[in-house]
Amino acid sequence: MAGLFESAGNGGAAIALDEFEASILRSLEVQMLELIGPPPGGESDDPLAALFAEGPSEAPADPALLRLFPDAYGGPGAPEDPRTAEMASEFRRYTELDLRARKREDALFVVRELDGLGGEGGVLEVKPGDFPHWLGALNDLRLTLGSRLEVTEEDEEGLYRLPESDPRKPLVIAYLWLGALQESLLEAMAG
Repeated sequence: MAGLFESAGNGGAAIALDEFEASILRSLEVQMLELIGPPPGGESDDPLAALFAEGPSEAPADPALLRLFPDAYGGPGAPEDPRTAEMASEFRRYTELDLRARKREDALFVVRELDGLGGEGGVLEVKPGDFPHWLGALNDLRLTLGSRLEVTEEDEEGLYRLPESDPRKPLVIAYLWLGALQESLLEAMAG
């Protein structure tokens, strides 16, 4: 194992991370938590109030947040239709808080797992029930970096050929590594 997931033989997966890899992954997840933001109004003691809480009705202005919380109807390039805009607004208002909570939970889960390494490298074992947290957290990071890098399917191959002097190079390396982590976790889940 060299920074990628492998089947652990018990239905789970394992990954050996050196101190640097664990630190980078933890830092990215903490930045994801900052991007997603805290729960609105903090954690409520009233589960009924949380059940009926409404989220925003407007799409986020930040392209990375828009990628994480896309419009349900239409989106960029869709025909302008007031009904579609109204439906998207309603859908967002009633679903975004739950989606944010799930993304926050996934990122926190991964941070806690990495904290279990004690600030050093080591082997992390991922139980089958924890796969959704890992896949969700890695996917969210990759979507965010892809948005920041303005990656499209057509130019993804060009990322491999960026010169070392390109200021995007560290983000591109992280983006490609996250893709490899996702792929290796999916393969470990299958095997």
